[in-house]
Amino acid sequence: MTRSLTLLALAATAALVAVPGVAQERDLTVLVPVPQDYQAAKTAWGEPDFRGGWPIDHLNGRTPLQRDPKYGNRAYLTDEEFAQRDAEVQQLAQRYQNEDSQGKMGIGHWAEVASANRRTSWITSPANGRLPAYTPEGQRLSNELHSTWERGRAFDWVTDFDSWDRCITRGLPASMFPFMYNNGMRIFQSPGIVALQMEMVHETRIIPTDGRPGIPSQIGNWLGESRGRWENGNTLVVETANFKPGPSITNIGTTGSPPENDTPVSPQAKMLERFTMVGDGQIIYEFTWTDPVVFEEPWSARLEWKRDDDFGIYEYACHEGNVQVRNFVTASRAERAEAAAGGGTQ
Repeated sequence: MTRSLTLLALAATAALVAVPGVAQERDLTVLVPVPQDYQAAKTAWGEPDFRGGWPIDHLNGRTPLQRDPKYGNRAYLTDEEFAQRDAEVQQLAQRYQNEDSQGKMGIGHWAEVASANRRTSWITSPANGRLPAYTPEGQRLSNELHSTWERGRAFDWVTDFDSWDRCITRGLPASMFPFMYNNGMRIFQSPGIVALQMEMVHETRIIPTDGRPGIPSQIGNWLGESRGRWENGNTLVVETANFKPGPSITNIGTTGSPPENDTPVSPQAKMLERFTMVGDGQIIYEFTWTDPVVFEEPWSARLEWKRDDDFGIYEYACHEGNVQVRNFVTASRAERAEAAAGGGTQ
């Protein structure tokens, strides 16, 4: 699964010279503007043709969801900072070969790593590149979310697990960020419909573009209810509402995310996305997440996609046999019983 170090080095070298507008003499606080002059090819029925493979595995190069405060409001790394990140990525990429040479299989055989890039965070707004503060209600809802990533958590029932633990959904916008594996994305289109297949948790987002009205707000969905429209012959704009509370909207598998999968969503959440094709095989993906129940202000992110029609999406088996939730519960109860018995004899 891991790319060779040679290819990784070549990609990193290209990133140093090929990314416009990020040389150190430029303003590193300003993102390169999204080009608007590219006209995508058309489908047989006249809509912009976005069909194909758009995996985001190339983004898994240690760029964090949230910006380290030491970078302030800078959108890009300096040359020196980029060299440091690149060295970290090279070391991570070596894990596969290190394990092979020792006759072992560990995280190096499981976790993929891509070439480094210069972005200081995927979050673009607020200006500090970090999630906004919770409202008091948002903090209360966060405290009520539970998952296997919660430190010191005891497990007694399915409510002690999140929707990702239970192989239901990774939720939005978490599903749109890179992970250490299963980063496949594929777009299908038919007249008036765009379908976005996501490898993780084998989900597919269905996005009508034919102007049909939204469903009643009382009907919630794990990934919300989306409606799309085309702009300028190069941009798919998607508005999503009707979110069902339950998933964490951030996921620990994305570098720099909150560590316990406890970022809540309320039924008032809305997501506005823009998929802009800026060249043959290039899409700039942007979104703004608004949830006044949870956050004090909206927040936005931007990622750059690359076409790769050769990326294969295989079955996402999650946990085979569907026994892991039960195993967590029985193990947790056994540990607590043993601790109680030992405490009673002291």
